[in-house]
Amino acid sequence: MVDLEEPQGGNFITYLPAILWQRRWFIIIPLIIGIVAALVAVIVIPPTYRSSALMLVRSAQLSKSTIGADGNEDVNRRIAQINEQLTSRPDLVALIEKYSLYKDLRSSRPLSEVIEKMRDAIKLTPSTGENDGSGDRTIGFRLSFDYGEAAPAQAVAQDLMQRIVELDATGNSEQAARRVAFLTEEAKGLEQQITDLQGKISGITAQNGGILSNGGGMVFGGSGGSYDVQIAALQRDNANLNMQRDLARKSDNRDPAVAAAEAQLAAARAVYSEHHPDVIFAKQRLAEARELAKSNTGKLPFEAIDQQIAFNNSQLAALRAAKVQEQSAMIAARTAQSRGPLVQTQLAQLQQQLSDVNAKYQGVSTQLMAARAGVRAEDEQLGERLVVVDPPVIPDKPVWPDRLLLAALGIGGGLGIGLVLALGMELLLQPIRDPASLAALVGSAPLATIPLIQERPKPQQEEKRWSFIPWKWARSR
Repeated sequence: MVDLEEPQGGNFITYLPAILWQRRWFIIIPLIIGIVAALVAVIVIPPTYRSSALMLVRSAQLSKSTIGADGNEDVNRRIAQINEQLTSRPDLVALIEKYSLYKDLRSSRPLSEVIEKMRDAIKLTPSTGENDGSGDRTIGFRLSFDYGEAAPAQAVAQDLMQRIVELDATGNSEQAARRVAFLTEEAKGLEQQITDLQGKISGITAQNGGILSNGGGMVFGGSGGSYDVQIAALQRDNANLNMQRDLARKSDNRDPAVAAAEAQLAAARAVYSEHHPDVIFAKQRLAEARELAKSNTGKLPFEAIDQQIAFNNSQLAALRAAKVQEQSAMIAARTAQSRGPLVQTQLAQLQQQLSDVNAKYQGVSTQLMAARAGVRAEDEQLGERLVVVDPPVIPDKPVWPDRLLLAALGIGGGLGIGLVLALGMELLLQPIRDPASLAALVGSAPLATIPLIQERPKPQQEEKRWSFIPWKWARSR
């Protein structure tokens, strides 16, 4: 049995130079194809020139609280609106017609595709910087336009830049004016709300003043008893006056002289007959007494008594009316007292609404003052605006195609594909390159290995041959 001191097989890295040399055409052909493709791309791909302009955002010369500006967010929103206007279909069509752009494409493609191609060629990119630790802030914008010719690219970029500056200035003024108009309408609406709420509060206070002044206290009985006492006194006075008037009218029968004469006549009749001189004399005295009583009755003050009774009746009517009015007021007060908590709750809600509306009105008034200051700042060019610091120029070289990049892609791509093909073929075919591979194939180790001995080249040979296969393995039989 022969003991072989051979290195263990399976080391792929050891045979990698031999593998690459044996399968060199799998690498060379893709590499040549990649180089040729890169050269063709450089020649065939049309050049693209880019003309760009840099515009900085000049900060406002007044504070943001003074002019009511929203800062960076306002700039980004404004530039987004400008970009939409800048790439609108009418504006792009006007530029295409003005500078005769995309002649070949317009002859073979619809206008909508030409507009989309131009819209893709326009780039408006913001530049940001730190903003005192509060996040990034937009400090400028770069406008660029890509086209196949250098001069038209610069002309279109210049036109776009001027358009952006005009739109920015116009947009700032219009936005400030719209802000003032909006805040003015908002302030008028809040003023009307304040007036309405104050009117409601005044109406509730006027209707429920007693409840609000008492603070919801008890409602007492009032002075109805005193009215009854006064009414009863006046009624008694009228009764006495009526009695006096009736007695005065009947005083001819109840006069003392008449009564004495009647008594004497009765006494005489009790003793004597009707024709007796004493009875006749008594009759004469009774007649005289009655005449005297009648004359005295005509002299009594009946008119004064009637006037006093009429005055007492008017006082009675006034007292009764006052009593009814007081009773009605007490009933209304008790009814209102039952509504007291509801009225106070409603009044508190209206007061809270009035306070909230007043706070909103103060805020809107402050914003309105700032907006008016912003309009004045825009008129005097003191607000935030775009300033061109680097106008577009005619580019001296195209930005595409990048020849170095295409060459690198062609060479690298071809070389990479070739390596993949070479190694793939090696893994697919799996040739025998060491004793271990042979032992794995036949199930036993080889008896011996025979090295490959190369002859030394003769001095007169012009070509040298090198073999990357150090060993030639013999299969055991």
